[in-house]
Amino acid sequence: MASIMKVDHLTSGYEDKMILNDISLEIPSNQISIIIGANGCGKSTLLKTMARLIKPSAGQVTLYDKPISKMAPKKLARVLGMLPQSPVVPEGITVADLVGRGRYPHQSFLKGWTKADYEAVAEAMEMMNITEFADRPIDELSGGQRQRVWIAMALAQQTDILFLDEPTTYLDITYQVEILDLLTDLNRKYGTTIVMVLHDINLSARYADYIFALDKGKLIAEGKPSDVITCDLIHRVFNLRCSVMCDPVSGSPSVIPIGRHHVQTETEEAPVAQLELV
Repeated sequence: MASIMKVDHLTSGYEDKMILNDISLEIPSNQISIIIGANGCGKSTLLKTMARLIKPSAGQVTLYDKPISKMAPKKLARVLGMLPQSPVVPEGITVADLVGRGRYPHQSFLKGWTKADYEAVAEAMEMMNITEFADRPIDELSGGQRQRVWIAMALAQQTDILFLDEPTTYLDITYQVEILDLLTDLNRKYGTTIVMVLHDINLSARYADYIFALDKGKLIAEGKPSDVITCDLIHRVFNLRCSVMCDPVSGSPSVIPIGRHHVQTETEEAPVAQLELV
């Protein structure tokens, strides 16, 4: 499996508190990879360090076999796009203007907008189904519409790899599926390598080609969803007893939580089942 980015013995965190401990992994090219784990395990820290928003205390990240620490900011931004959690909307900005900011890495101080810039913005808005909102202020849009605008801005960069930190947070299930479907369209149409942090395990299993599981700052499992999503892993990472069944729609593993009030009898807990995926 070809990789586009490699992480070698990475230790990273904030000031005196290290969150990630000696992590090594490879991001598969042209695939959708999803990072899962409990709150505080280091998912966002890993994504930010790979995007060079955080400087690691040890180890390195390479993109196309080149250390990202030595790449010029604009050169890196032409290859790697990052959509953080809960980005701040500039006051009064319109949809088209915000999406247009994604073209910054491709522009120079002496040159204005080119035909390629306009075409990239139009294509990104069309792909995210927001062309009709082009002249509307961002603050007039719903949460799902805003998220599509932010993703369109990242698409306008036309990067080879796209990072998204919890792109479906605070959205209802309809918008979550819509956003993940649109990102899958992007991956399949252009071969864009996508790396996401998601909280929903079942949506992660449905949409991921590859999953990385973190626990307490360490990488403890990686691989195809059918290989990673097991009862043992869910219990270790989330301290949750569950059954894992085959999703009848996608064929991916589906986690069924077992709560204290959902057992077979009052005196006997339901067995933890690991059903074979078909």
